[in-house]
Amino acid sequence: MGLWLGKSPLILASQSSARKLLLANAGLEFTAVTADIDERGIQAASKLSSPREIGLLLAREKAKAVSAQHSGSYVIGADQTLALGDRLFNKPAGREQALAQLRDLAGNSHELNSAVAVAHDGKIVFEDVAVARMTMRAMTDAELSAYLDAAGDAVMTSVGAYQLEGLGIHLFERVEGDHFTILGLPLLPLLAFLRRERLVAV
Repeated sequence: MGLWLGKSPLILASQSSARKLLLANAGLEFTAVTADIDERGIQAASKLSSPREIGLLLAREKAKAVSAQHSGSYVIGADQTLALGDRLFNKPAGREQALAQLRDLAGNSHELNSAVAVAHDGKIVFEDVAVARMTMRAMTDAELSAYLDAAGDAVMTSVGAYQLEGLGIHLFERVEGDHFTILGLPLLPLLAFLRRERLVAV
């Protein structure tokens, strides 16, 4: 018997392999559905500048978009923003952009804002944002290029051009924040919400 007690299937509005693995490892049965939204367009139209608020907005919009197509289901939307001071980073469009991002991050500390929102019948019923502080070691272009050669195209799927659960760990000298936040899903607050709603068995 699974842990999910909801009358309708739990849905993750994301195809992120890291988020899917976190939910699966927590023993939750779910379906992953891509949220078909224009993230950059929504961000631009909002005129928001706070990384926290942008992440939360996008998490909400993903959850609501999928929830509109799945009546009765609880839908989890998530988003992660990376901020180096006042500068926001997006997923790199190619290797050159990935290298440029890593050059800027190397030797500095940046923040990952991981937002989660849950929608039910088109309405947001829960949201939370958690923050991790990441300090990347100083690196030469040769070292960064060697990392990109080894990591391959996977770096294009992550903001900041790294995946801490993989080869990206080599880039860092200090990490402050929980593992779930770094991987893009504040899992502990999410599970606490599901327990309060009596949607999980433990």
